[in-house]
Amino acid sequence: MERVTPFLMFQGNAEEAIHFYTTLIEGSEVVMINRYGPNEVGEEGSVKQAVFSLKGQEFMCIDSNVQHEFTFTPSFSIYLTCDAEKEITHLFSSLLEGGKELMPLADYSFSKKFGWVVDQFGVSWQLNLP
Repeated sequence: MERVTPFLMFQGNAEEAIHFYTTLIEGSEVVMINRYGPNEVGEEGSVKQAVFSLKGQEFMCIDSNVQHEFTFTPSFSIYLTCDAEKEITHLFSSLLEGGKELMPLADYSFSKKFGWVVDQFGVSWQLNLP
């Protein structure tokens, strides 16, 4: 086995999510985006497969060309360890825009500051300031 890569399946907004995440999180980048072309099974121009990196951790994603009843669930989340109060506050408020708060950003017994949010795309994020 070469590596383990988290894989996210979006329904039409993968590229928007990729650019949001890589712009929001310093040290992140879009590695590659491969789009559906004319006469392929997916909507032309949508993401056939993409790879992006958040702080060195690569993720793969697609825009599903099949409509399905399921989406992301908070039982799987992206966990970020932040370095500063300003960073965690900025990330939390940015990810919360159009999303939903699962645990408010606060001091908990296990963390100096922690918050859990589902973003506008349905992806769950746990933010920690140890």
